[in-house]
Amino acid sequence: MCGNTMSAPLPAIVPAARKATAAVIFLHGLGDTGHGWAEAMASIRSPHVKYICPHAFDIIGLSPDAQEDDAGIKQAAENIKAIIDQEVKNGIPTNRIILGGFSQGGALSLYTALTMSQKLAGVVALSCWLPLRTSFPQAAANSANKDVCVLQCHGESDPLVPLMFGSLTSEKLKSIINPANINFKTYAGLAHSSCNQEMSDIKQFIEKQIPPS
Repeated sequence: MCGNTMSAPLPAIVPAARKATAAVIFLHGLGDTGHGWAEAMASIRSPHVKYICPHAFDIIGLSPDAQEDDAGIKQAAENIKAIIDQEVKNGIPTNRIILGGFSQGGALSLYTALTMSQKLAGVVALSCWLPLRTSFPQAAANSANKDVCVLQCHGESDPLVPLMFGSLTSEKLKSIINPANINFKTYAGLAHSSCNQEMSDIKQFIEKQIPPS
């Protein structure tokens, strides 16, 4: 009998309508899967962009006030970097790739971008915070993304990740990344979720950072 090896499920993918010349890798929040965000991305898709929404990052207690899972966060970041490397092999350079995520996924996208040696096209950080923040800016010393453009979005009525965490994250990011490149948008009445205005802002950011080549 062969032993069963658990492999990660394949990500949910929204393929480009024509040849993919850019990609968006978007990470879901805790207890979710990539499918919901793949549907959301399909609603704002650009024809030259491939959208990749991986499933399942096994991180314990990744919330702003939890004991942080240092090893789990670093391992998840390596897994995301492997997905990016695969897209580079597929012919999409890293400077045509946007990394983003919601809640836990947004936290991971920020951590990954700031510890990467390749330059990304942008980062979309929704309803999230910067994990392992005490290790920054040292952890970002060799990052290629000190000038990366960041769209950070947060609901003003978020009960799970309070707006204060988003504001503090934005201030911390300004000590690591060129402050002129950080756009922090808040949405009145929005809880720990997304809304049409936010999706419209994300679409605009994607089209600006990775226009048709």
